[in-house]
Amino acid sequence: MNHLNGLTLADVRRRVGDLRQLARVDQLVEADGDARGARRYRVVTGGGLEFDIHPDRCLDIGAVTYRGVPLAWAAPRDTGPAVSSGAGAADWLRGFRGGLLATCGLDHFGSACEDGGDSFGLHGRIGAHAATEVSTSACPTADGRYGLAVRGQLRQSRLFGENLVLHRTIRTALGSNSIELLDTVVNEGFSAAPHMILYHVNLGWPLLDEGAVLQVPGGAVTARDGDAQRGLTAWHTFGPPLPDWREQVFRHDLPPDSAVQVRLVNERLGLELRLELDSGQLPWLFQWKMLGEGAYVLGVEPANCPVIEGRARAREAGVLPVLAPGERRVYRLVFGVGEVGRAM
Repeated sequence: MNHLNGLTLADVRRRVGDLRQLARVDQLVEADGDARGARRYRVVTGGGLEFDIHPDRCLDIGAVTYRGVPLAWAAPRDTGPAVSSGAGAADWLRGFRGGLLATCGLDHFGSACEDGGDSFGLHGRIGAHAATEVSTSACPTADGRYGLAVRGQLRQSRLFGENLVLHRTIRTALGSNSIELLDTVVNEGFSAAPHMILYHVNLGWPLLDEGAVLQVPGGAVTARDGDAQRGLTAWHTFGPPLPDWREQVFRHDLPPDSAVQVRLVNERLGLELRLELDSGQLPWLFQWKMLGEGAYVLGVEPANCPVIEGRARAREAGVLPVLAPGERRVYRLVFGVGEVGRAM
């Protein structure tokens, strides 16, 4: 039960000397290893939810806990942005830290490929970029809450190439058990630019466990390859970690132009994680089912393009999203966690 239930902000202020006792954004710098010198912001809501934001890795969301229970999968080592430039075919895997969110794009995601004379590595370059104009805020909001926010921008550009800017805001509030992510991508170049984006959400143990169930609103489910085809009827269920597990990737066609809720429910743990999105912005969701030993992770990955095999394949299929000069796209995700069956 949330100890803040029924208390107004004024009520809370009467009970503490400083609201940072309950809710805050701590600004930290890594002191060791490959991540040494990288910024990390720790957000504490006072409602049981705590999470990390990494400004030097696309302002992505890292470790997340709810009442002490970890929700996101973590890679074997903590890496700095320099480990992954996004250029090599497998370079992204060397720098992949897991965490709740790893952003893929901005002009390519999926398999490495060659397109228009350029080379694109797995899942694109933006995840290795550092944010600029980063700011934090902790203050009352118009709806009477005490809001916490981190903002910044990422630019992916090169001479004679793309000039795409990602404006990102991550928000929560005192007592909240949810995280809102609001992105705006703008083509600041003077020619049309391909724009592919995928939100690589990585859920791990103990939320992901035997008996957990993934709920995705009705729509076609397509297996990427033979490995996925063999697991197609069980895409929504999960067993224990297994040796030599071969990853399975499925594509879910979401109901068109709808407010969609995707849930991972763990009845035994008594917790569920909810992901809310607008299918008008992100019409497809890729599912990465990886139940290997040490790599026991569920990827829930909303995207703006139906092709996971890379930009060249998307172009060939005639589905490559393109931004005209000055055009922008807005994306909104909300992550919520709570007890199974209870309103969040």
